[in-house]
Amino acid sequence: MKKVVCIGELLIDFVAENQGNDLSKAPVFTKKAGGAPANVACAIARLGGNSSFIGCIGEDPFGNYLLDVLQENKVDTSFLQRSDTFTTLAFVSISEDGERDFVFSRGADRELKYLPKVKVDFRNNMVHLGAATALLGGGLEAAYGHYFFDGLTERAFISFDPNFRHDLWKKKEAAFVKKCLPFIEKSHLCKFSLEEAQLLSGHRDLEKACEALHQIGTRAIVITLGGEGTFLSTSSRQGTIPSIPVSPVDTTGAGDAFIGCLLYLLSSLEDPEKVMDNYDMLSEMVRTSNAAGALTTTQFGAIPSLPDQRQLKASLQ
Repeated sequence: MKKVVCIGELLIDFVAENQGNDLSKAPVFTKKAGGAPANVACAIARLGGNSSFIGCIGEDPFGNYLLDVLQENKVDTSFLQRSDTFTTLAFVSISEDGERDFVFSRGADRELKYLPKVKVDFRNNMVHLGAATALLGGGLEAAYGHYFFDGLTERAFISFDPNFRHDLWKKKEAAFVKKCLPFIEKSHLCKFSLEEAQLLSGHRDLEKACEALHQIGTRAIVITLGGEGTFLSTSSRQGTIPSIPVSPVDTTGAGDAFIGCLLYLLSSLEDPEKVMDNYDMLSEMVRTSNAAGALTTTQFGAIPSLPDQRQLKASLQ
């Protein structure tokens, strides 16, 4: 089984549970471990896969807590970095239908440094680039770009999730699109939300959006559509793979659980790149991954809600 190296932010989510979508009126917040790439690493490990995480947290109690969470979930933290800067925080509001919004207080995540020795871990493995904060400049963006280049030169399978957040890119959407293009061009697999696919392609129609994104370079595209399932696009075929019915309470981390499960399934293959044009094989993997994402929405918090193999298999029966 290949190792999946996940790169980006690890942070504290302060979640206003059952309190509407106005953070200013929330009297109580619950502390949760979060950060999209860290969620993905935990999702893979929870299912029995081999994952590691590269990111930066503070030398503070929150950083200690986050390190403990990764290690409890059996994620390799050999290349996790610590900084004197305080751990990054995100404040999450959740509406009645489980949809969420974020406000960020950035800290240590932006202090990630490039370590050349890490690229040995990429060789013939898989690299997932899924950070929400990685393209905002500073040390993190520079390191992210170096690790991306290392993944390419070490012939790793590359997965990209742009994780667009309105709070981070207000009035800078054009810059976000421009910075994403090299990753879309070189990645074997791209995972988008509907909003991201439309923003990055310039098309409202899903089929046209995928055609434009394929022309940029990516081999396979998955677009998560919430309760409707996932739109899968390869060079040969496109279609929507339905999800399982659930009653969502918190959609935080659902997309991370989905892509984590998909990468876990791909990591069991000798050469995952070879199946990027195989719609039938990918559609079965997406069907399983949809269930993983759906299960995550039935509880509060991203990492605590991630399913294990027993829960995933039970949901598919």
